Amino acid sequence: MEHAPVDHPFADLLGFEVAVTGEGQATASLRPDGVHLNPNGVPHGAVLFALVDTSMGGATMSVLPSGCFCASVEVHLRFLRPATGAVLVARTRVVRAGRRIVQLDAEVRSGPTADENEPLVATATGSFAVLGTPDEPTPGPGTS
Repeated sequence: MEHAPVDHPFADLLGFEVAVTGEGQATASLRPDGVHLNPNGVPHGAVLFALVDTSMGGATMSVLPSGCFCASVEVHLRFLRPATGAVLVARTRVVRAGRRIVQLDAEVRSGPTADENEPLVATATGSFAVLGTPDEPTPGPGTS
């Protein structure tokens, strides 16, 4: 499957690039700049959390039927080392897609390219709720 970019206003605000990279797989990436840093000069932990949560949402949506959507139930993020590289990438995969809950895992890498050989800076697991039904339209702005 070709990388399919995802339209995501919150990710745009933070400067993330989000893509579905296969069924049950997604990435969220960032080239951190000054607004993403904590007082120690490295990306704030909340930035890594947002990368993971966003990537998990993309991976979840890739396995849901049309008309369904998702919401985070829980995300557990383990920081392993400071993210000092020029690029951060969260890669997520669906571990199990149930009818109501999707289980996921993710890793965050940081380096010049943040490819799979770059240092691992965080790992995560998460659960996302499946909402709606294939017969219901996905809620959008202005709907109740």
